[in-house]
Amino acid sequence: MAAGRKLVIVESPAKARTIAGYLGEEYDVEASVGHIRDLPQPSELPADMKKGPFGRFAVDVDGGFTPYYVVDADKKKKVAELRRLLKASDELYLATDEDREGEAIAWHLLAELKPKVPVKRMVFHEITREAIARALTSTRALDERLVDAQETRRILDRLYGYEVSPVLWRKIRPGLSAGRVQSVATRLVVERERERMAFRAADYWDVVGTFAVSDAPDEPAFTARLATLDGRRVATGRDFDDRGALRSAEVVALDEAAARAVADGLAGAGFVVQSLDSKPYTRRPAAPFTTSTLQQEAGRKLRMSARGAMRTAQSLYENGYITYMRTDSPALSSQAIDAARRQAAELYGPEYVPDAPRLYTAKSKGAQEAHEAIRPAGDHFRTPAQVAKALSGDQFRLYELIWKRTVASQMADARGQTASVRLGAPTADGRAAAFSAAGTVITFRGFLAAYEEGHDTARYDDDAAAESSSGDQRRLPAMAQGDRLTADELTADGHRTSAPPRFTEAALVKALEERGIGRPSTYAATISTIQDRGYVTSRGQALVPTWLAFAVTRLLEENFDRLVDYSFTADMEEGLDAIAAGQADRVDWLTTFYFGDRSDSRETGGLRGLVDNLGDIDARDVNSIDIGDGITLRVGRYGPYLEAPVEGGAGETRRASVPDDLAPDELTVERARELLDTEPEGDQVLGVDPATGITVVARNGRYGPYVTEVLPEPELDPALSAAARKKALAAQPKPRTASLFASMTPQSVTLEDALRLMSLPRVVGTDPETGVEITAQNGRYGPYLKRGTDSRTLASEEQLFDVTLEEALAIYAQPKRGRGAVTTPPLRELGDDPTSGTPIVVKDGRFGAYVTDGATNRTLPRDVTPETITREQAVELLADKRAAGPAKKKAPARATASRGGGRAKAKTTGAR
Repeated sequence: MAAGRKLVIVESPAKARTIAGYLGEEYDVEASVGHIRDLPQPSELPADMKKGPFGRFAVDVDGGFTPYYVVDADKKKKVAELRRLLKASDELYLATDEDREGEAIAWHLLAELKPKVPVKRMVFHEITREAIARALTSTRALDERLVDAQETRRILDRLYGYEVSPVLWRKIRPGLSAGRVQSVATRLVVERERERMAFRAADYWDVVGTFAVSDAPDEPAFTARLATLDGRRVATGRDFDDRGALRSAEVVALDEAAARAVADGLAGAGFVVQSLDSKPYTRRPAAPFTTSTLQQEAGRKLRMSARGAMRTAQSLYENGYITYMRTDSPALSSQAIDAARRQAAELYGPEYVPDAPRLYTAKSKGAQEAHEAIRPAGDHFRTPAQVAKALSGDQFRLYELIWKRTVASQMADARGQTASVRLGAPTADGRAAAFSAAGTVITFRGFLAAYEEGHDTARYDDDAAAESSSGDQRRLPAMAQGDRLTADELTADGHRTSAPPRFTEAALVKALEERGIGRPSTYAATISTIQDRGYVTSRGQALVPTWLAFAVTRLLEENFDRLVDYSFTADMEEGLDAIAAGQADRVDWLTTFYFGDRSDSRETGGLRGLVDNLGDIDARDVNSIDIGDGITLRVGRYGPYLEAPVEGGAGETRRASVPDDLAPDELTVERARELLDTEPEGDQVLGVDPATGITVVARNGRYGPYVTEVLPEPELDPALSAAARKKALAAQPKPRTASLFASMTPQSVTLEDALRLMSLPRVVGTDPETGVEITAQNGRYGPYLKRGTDSRTLASEEQLFDVTLEEALAIYAQPKRGRGAVTTPPLRELGDDPTSGTPIVVKDGRFGAYVTDGATNRTLPRDVTPETITREQAVELLADKRAAGPAKKKAPARATASRGGGRAKAKTTGAR
């Protein structure tokens, strides 16, 4: 063994590359590429374990909640490589992230590698040369409490999902899932939509005037709104409830006629300043970024999704530009405070820096996994201008946002003056009308010179416009009480109250954090999950729940009420925090969650009791939503549809599909009746197939609209027995049938469309390499290509008819994606390839970033990143790949038993 070799293990290759550049040649820096092992699917357990205590969850719930872990199939090669490097090392440094998940990854590495050399836990919050050097000299032991908390979370999520999800499969639709945080997040979005559905708008009016000081013609004019009439406050949007009624009898709501009468009655009136108030204005900067506030602000200012923001932040962290991006704390280290203050003074002047440093602390009592806010890395921050050449696109924009927020957090308050004035005059009919206006003038911008925090959409936009916000630069003229004013213009102004705004990703992240639900580091994955499951869709920045989400939420509320209760879910998070702090035992905590309080004789306090005592859930009822007027929306297996009784019919009903782009709050009774009335009843004859002479019709079926042939009734011998008749009918030719495309309706589909649809599947051509036929088909999950047993998704249904063999081969040359995966845009575009003449792009694939010209793919080497690769390098990589030819397929290896001894073996090698 080479003397003095040291193995450093981190999670990601990018992090490994950056750290390797700071360490000497005696260090081997290798990435585990995330977790190396996990709980297997029960179906993947060894045969002798499937009927044992681990068979249901891969967790022995009766044996202290002992988990059974296996090395992931795609990580076995990596584990073998780490073992080989470890044999050549005399020290092991576990340098995974210093949070619960990072600590658990380190624990799994220890359990699997079983090192016989000294092990040191190396932690740091930024990847700079100085930070890595400090980390090498201040190692520690593995924190078993953090491991306990993370393992408890993993087991908790397994129990929750495996107990509750099957109920959704049986009662709503296969393939659905329930989760501790995702189900609550879905409920939040659904509840907001319910509020919008129940909302009734209210119309109200006020009067706006433009005023000038009579004796000071040089002073600027200003606008003011009617505030009171005869001593009663005039209603604004905030005074109406969600049913459109006034909350208090103390206010007066004006209609159009009343507002116009006031405006007309004040024409020519002499206005007088009744009161004037002025006070100092001070505004403090926002705290440095935490994971949650970074996701929110990146959504507001940069239009990034939560997942996009976290992915970009991860890249910045791993390449040494920012500190660790999973943190609950807004605190800055003393070095960071000094750097921010120094940079603020250099860029904006010493007067922009307060005398004392600003200190920030976490508001959440459960804040953990956090030691410092997200900030630029290093003891001296690089300005955006200094990193502009190294960073591009989202990376640069996010770094600039983090830099601005950090520097601004140590800058002086913004200061100014806020003035408010009240003026009045009598109307022609003797009523006292009072107007009000306010304005703020900032005399010293302070931190605003660097950064101003964004805000979510306000509920009452009209009121927000009416009232001066703290950041307005609206100056009122100089005036004093008793001064006379001239009204240059008086206008009646109408408004309508607005429904509660839908959640954006930023607003949903904020709502989850405020309720103490989940961890900010998991919010991006949670939002992606509820979108992938079809519970939520996006309309611009807004999150719109689907009818499927309504059915799932209703089932959970009515049968698993505690599991989607906001306080109960937050309490679970506090329990995990207590385990991380060593204040609770994980086995006791899991026992209470799953079995309930065993001192309770009812034995129904836990998850198992909820599931065992469900009773019979009426699937039809759960999947039904009353729209009104006898109309019911059903959440069917193939989408939502409306159902209403036929007038005068003996129990007959009529149905209509619900368009995908119709949000739940837009499905009013009137819109539902419109859909039902426009849905054709019975067959819609499209014409006769000229090739066969058979009539083709469009129909609405149980699973949606489709086209089919109307075959003539077969002529059978009336003397046939029932069995023979049934057999003869079964032997008759079946009509060709095809579902309509999403862009088609029974009213718009033509005979030509129908004949093309019924011609599918279409033969695209034959793969020249394999000799296998490629066909284009339309299936349950959308359009796809099929080559033998290998299927690939097509981007649109229209491609079924025009995709060429060359295009199909190019699609098969791409890395295979999972079912329903959406093609993501390229990371970079590098220009055309001189050989193929097609554009070269950098993409993010299953096994890392790669370059492609559409036909040839080449994974990026370890020393090349998507941000640094040049066109010349990409051309060379693709040329090398073409020269090497297709990879030779390896013969399948014979399966070997990796574990034996059943439960006993599991407890000694795989369980904890």
